[in-house]
Formats: sequence, C-alpha cells, structure tokens
Amino acid sequence: MALRYVLALGSNAPHHRHGPPARVLDAAVAALEKEGMKVRAVSRWRQSAPLGPSRRRYANGVVLVKSKLDPAALLDRVKRIEAHFGRRTGGQPWSSRVLDIDLVLWSGGAWYSPGLVVPHPAWRDRDFVLEPVAEIAPQWRDPLTGLTARHLLHRLRKAASRP
Repeated sequence: MALRYVLALGSNAPHHRHGPPARVLDAAVAALEKEGMKVRAVSRWRQSAPLGPSRRRYANGVVLVKSKLDPAALLDRVKRIEAHFGRRTGGQPWSSRVLDIDLVLWSGGAWYSPGLVVPHPAWRDRDFVLEPVAEIAPQWRDPLTGLTARHLLHRLRKAASRP
C-alpha cells in the first residue's frame, strides 16, 4: 500500500552542477522520483529569511509524494539524497546548506522513533512550510490538532498580525 508524505525542501547555497537554490530544489524533486517516490504535487518555490546563523535567503517549498516505505526507511532515502547533493552531517545547526529535506507529514498520522518525529515538530510555526502545504494539500489534517493546513496557516498569520 502506498503511503502519502509531505516533504519540505530548502536550499540556500548553490550546487556546482545544478546552480542556484531554486534549481537545486528542481533537481531534488527529480532525485526523489529517481529514488522511487512518486511525486504527486509540487508547491511553487518561495524565498524566506534564514533561521539561525546563516545570512543567505532560502528557496523553500514542499512536495507531496507516494511511497511504500515507512517513515524511517523514507528518511534514510532522503538523507542519501541530501548527501548526494553535498550535505554533510554534523556541523553547525541551521547553517547554509545546499539541500535540506524534512518529513513534515505522512498519511499514517504520527510517528516517533529515534531521530524522527512526524509531524515535524515546528511545521505549525513556520509560514515557509505551512503556506506551501496549504497550497498543494489544504485539507490535510494535522494528526495532533485535527486542524487542516489551511486553518493552521490562517491561525499563524492571525497571530503574526497581532501587535
């Protein structure tokens, strides 16, 4: 049985072969397909300010994929893709990176294992994740709150507009 996943993609450093961050994300979508994931929807890429010490703006977006892999196995595939794009393990958190792929949601609800928590713990607080999720999967419900992506985005924007 194929499972559905929402993956968040981000890049704020150019790749020697693929070019600037938005093109890195295009290449990452192709790499997901090559690794056996069926890409069903891709949000438009957005620019966002970096979190943490990096000074470069990010290109961000999300993809909806289908896979027969459970979340832990899918994470292994995603980490292989990141490594292929030059991502190094360790180092300073939130530093510049060519490619970052996070498992945000999956059709099985919540998942907890060493090194992986789904839904992503911060996805409800990040407009650069919520906005593209609401674009391609507006009715997807957060398994912990029961709220749709569209509703969560509305709440986040409302909270941000308060003085």
